[in-house]
Amino acid sequence: MAGDPIRLGVAGLGRAFMLMLPTLARDPRLAVIACADPRAEARARFTEDFSGARAHETVEALCADPSVEAIYIATPHQFHVANVRAAAAAGKHVLVEKPMALALPDCQAMVHAARAAGIHLIVGHSHSFDAPYLRTRAMIQGGTHGAVRMITAVNFTDYLYRPRRPEELDTSQGGGAVFSQAPHQIEVVRLLAGRPARSIRATAAVWDRARGTEGAYNALIDFGEGLSATLTYNGHGHFDTDEFQDWIGEMGIPRDPTSYGAARDALRHFRTPEEEAALKEKRAYGRGPGAREARAAPLPPAYNHFGLVLASCERADLRPTPRGVAVYTDDERRFEPLPPPDVPRAEVIDELEAALRHGVSPLHSGEWGTATVEICLALLESARSGREVQLHHQGAA
Repeated sequence: MAGDPIRLGVAGLGRAFMLMLPTLARDPRLAVIACADPRAEARARFTEDFSGARAHETVEALCADPSVEAIYIATPHQFHVANVRAAAAAGKHVLVEKPMALALPDCQAMVHAARAAGIHLIVGHSHSFDAPYLRTRAMIQGGTHGAVRMITAVNFTDYLYRPRRPEELDTSQGGGAVFSQAPHQIEVVRLLAGRPARSIRATAAVWDRARGTEGAYNALIDFGEGLSATLTYNGHGHFDTDEFQDWIGEMGIPRDPTSYGAARDALRHFRTPEEEAALKEKRAYGRGPGAREARAAPLPPAYNHFGLVLASCERADLRPTPRGVAVYTDDERRFEPLPPPDVPRAEVIDELEAALRHGVSPLHSGEWGTATVEICLALLESARSGREVQLHHQGAA
């Protein structure tokens, strides 16, 4: 019923869950009541963090829990299709992490399962949920500045040198920048373009053989009628585009610019993939901070972001930032601020609540997520073939 908290279960208490934990712990529209994870220490921590919550060893058991209304699926990519099918068969609404899958048939199977069961399927979090990009999209749709003609997205980070498990450095298993990072940029430019993409031409290659996966790419996406978007991502830990955001980091938290090279330096201390994976595991849920710490932490002063983005309209350039939108018109330069967030990533819950409580069709639907996966796959195909690749599953813009 409208006004009732969403009774949420969580499948998978890994890194994606940790990034959403501040949202799950602080948003009053949620009642986090159950989880599923194979790790006993994570399940034990969950029942401590969320009073009265139940912990299951398997996703199937979570789906069978009669009190759960919706499930946040944050398991590894390869399990998404089976998990979504199980949730849909049990009549549970689904919020599934990006990328929703690594193959288009799996994406389509998830969409079909959701339609057949009559449940909502939302794909995220990606940065296209972030308030500054949503505000920019509304400004474009308002028409004051004319049609959008060109979109530029640039992000430089140290992504490739953060602690990784072996599968996170294997493109075939969904590792690397194209599956992990590109969905954010792809969805931001699709959001601002407001129409389906037609084709893509891209370059991407493995620069650092020790890491073994693509850490950077360039892409040109054609949206037709003269609208195109350029996407540049570089995760090799040199220049950092947070310098363009007044050193506000991706999660909306101020960064120390003197920590240059910290990720690469830390990685040099580990001689084997097992040692690197063990370092990452030390920060896993059940060992590191939990919901109590998330509730007690200061709220971020700004919104999440994904580097420098410019939407060039006929009569203005619009630049979303972590604190609002900078507007550059023929006659003036001004800034339209956004109030600081009350809950980190609350925009995800906005969409979930609108769907479940008010019947509003979600923007980030299964069809939307399928289109993103197609572009990721096409980016890799174009990079390997040297050719432009046509897109066919872009009905959700």
